[in-house]
Order: sequence, then structure tokens, then C-alpha cells
Amino acid sequence: MKRSLDICISLAILVLFLPFGLILALFISLESRGGVFYFQERVGIHGKGFRLIKFRSMRSNADKGSQITIGNRDPRITKSGYLIRRFKLDEFPQFINVLKGDMSIVGPRPEVPFYVAMYTEEQRKILSVKPGITDYASIAYFHENELLAQAEDPQKTYIEEIMPAKIALNERYIAHPGILQDLKIMALTAKKIIGF
Repeated sequence: MKRSLDICISLAILVLFLPFGLILALFISLESRGGVFYFQERVGIHGKGFRLIKFRSMRSNADKGSQITIGNRDPRITKSGYLIRRFKLDEFPQFINVLKGDMSIVGPRPEVPFYVAMYTEEQRKILSVKPGITDYASIAYFHENELLAQAEDPQKTYIEEIMPAKIALNERYIAHPGILQDLKIMALTAKKIIGF
């Protein structure tokens, strides 16, 4: 049931988003050198790696220094990238990941291997389900970049405060699986993006 819902919703969103996605791709390619898409290694179900797809919102090779972004002061983000990130438009290509079976629409957001290596054995239980485009943590930390921008040491703040809090929310999600919970998270995410 969950997989069928993932496929149907993903196909519908990708078809509806296609014209706007083509315009977005044009803006990205005209503004800075590099591909339209950004691929990053993430950790999926049972610790298996996969390539997550996003619209590129940063300059090419910008992730070589740090794997977290720090709000409006991060010079690596392009001008169009700020708009893309503000409305989470960079996330739309991940519906391709959903169709491929790497992800679900709802599930714990997949982390990069660097941070997963820091998980305790207990925290690794969130890898028992397929990662998702959105979850309770995505809603609670919708403005995560701005929080990190205010931190004296963004990396330390992420590792010691934000990451454990996100994992706790993901543990809450996997403790009560179900389609109704998924639909609730989808609705809360849409509400958050639209801003009402």
C-alpha cells in the first residue's frame, strides 16, 4: 500500500512540476557553471548507500569543505539557490529517488555517511525503514539553516543538538507506522512550504 501510494503521488507530482522544473533548470544553468542536478551519497535502508538527487542550489564542488549549510551567510549558495531552498524546490527531483525505490515520500531524512558513522547502536534503528523526502524532523527543523547561522560552531551544534533531536523524532515515526501518519506528515509539510 505504501509503495503504491509513493509511486502514484510521485508520478503525479513529477508530471505537474515538469514545466516549472524546466524553467528552474534553465535559471540554474544560466547562473552558474555546473550541472542542473546535484548528486550526493546518502545512507538508506539497512545502511545501504544511494545517490540522492536535488536541483543544484550551490556552486559546483561547494560541498568539499562542509556538508552543512549555514543560512543566508553561506557564500556557496547561488542567488537562485536561496529562492530554491526557501521553497524547498531543490527537493523535487527526489521523487525520482522514490520511483527508483531508494526512498519513500515519508520517512526519516537520509543522512550523509559522515554523520551516520556517529550514530549509536540505538540510533541506527532508524535505518530499519526506507528514508523519505519529508518527516517530522523536516517540519520541526524547516528553518534549520537559519538556526545553524546563529550558532557559534554550526558543525558542533548540528552534531550535539540538532541531529539527536531529529533522530528522536524519527524514532517516534517508526514506532507508529501507518498510511494515516504518512498522510498527516505530507499535509503538514505542504502547509509549512506554502506558509499558512
